[in-house]
Amino acid sequence: MPAPSRPTLEAIAREASVSLSTVSKVLNGRPGVSTATRRRVEDLLHDSGYARRGVDAERGDSVELVLENLASEWSVEVIRGVERVARESRLAMTLSTIGDYHAVGDELITGVLRRKPVAIVLQFSNLTADHRRQLRTRNIPFVVVDPAGDPPTDVPAVGATNWAGGLTATRHLLGLGHRRIAAIGGPSDLMCSRARVAGYQAALQEAGVPAPTHVDGHGFSREDGEREGRRLLTSQDRPTAIVCANDMQALGVYDAAFALGLDVPGDVSVVGFDDAPSASWARPPLTTIRQPLQEMAEEATRLALRLRVGPIESTRMELATTLVERGSTAPPRR
Repeated sequence: MPAPSRPTLEAIAREASVSLSTVSKVLNGRPGVSTATRRRVEDLLHDSGYARRGVDAERGDSVELVLENLASEWSVEVIRGVERVARESRLAMTLSTIGDYHAVGDELITGVLRRKPVAIVLQFSNLTADHRRQLRTRNIPFVVVDPAGDPPTDVPAVGATNWAGGLTATRHLLGLGHRRIAAIGGPSDLMCSRARVAGYQAALQEAGVPAPTHVDGHGFSREDGEREGRRLLTSQDRPTAIVCANDMQALGVYDAAFALGLDVPGDVSVVGFDDAPSASWARPPLTTIRQPLQEMAEEATRLALRLRVGPIESTRMELATTLVERGSTAPPRR
């Protein structure tokens, strides 16, 4: 029995009642096509099972990294990881930013179709079903690093053991003798933030220590940590230790403690999350949960390049977090 024929652009053009040049414009993300026509052609490309192959699919010579912003230490580590694997593969790396919204817009995807990268690695970002379809018909694989939510099963992703990290941080403080342990949550719309808080709560429950009924979600900035740190450290039942959602929050807690005349770790122990370079520069150096950001970015890039060759069995990966014990934690004063 002969194999089914591969759909051609000519056949798709006939079915859509448009010219071959119009289909080519849609396929390559070029302007000059109405929204309705573009959608009709995109639907036909997807429904026919069309996917670029061969020479046309091999034009790109870069891996595109899509970040929220370039200012954070998190982003720098991700850039290093992607750039390293791209260089090993004799590819260039290009950068795009989307701002602090976790969502990729149509304009960025259109630009990607024009640039034809070998693969895309995205920080946090959520891709819509339409965006995923567009990338797949062009044979442009994508992988998300530390996804913002719970991505669909068909979205390849590389993350870290965030729940285990929150558990480990809290167990460390419990082992030092702390029982009044507060937590500052990260943005509530991020799966990683919710997982870290859940690990914290699980450790307290395991130890039979009452946990706050609710941990508010906050931003990841130093200002967020300082503001929430002041609230916690001026409360009637002041905690002897605070688990933070990231290192910048933890440094904000430092600011709040010092402004209130409190000593870290003498009056309050502080644990961060990420192990950004600033954690070891802080005074005292920050005890934190190391999230292997650079390694996560490297694995995401390798996964995206493997997907370029063909489907693979497992497209989800979590790398282990570890406790880095420094000078910001100590037994509580008695």
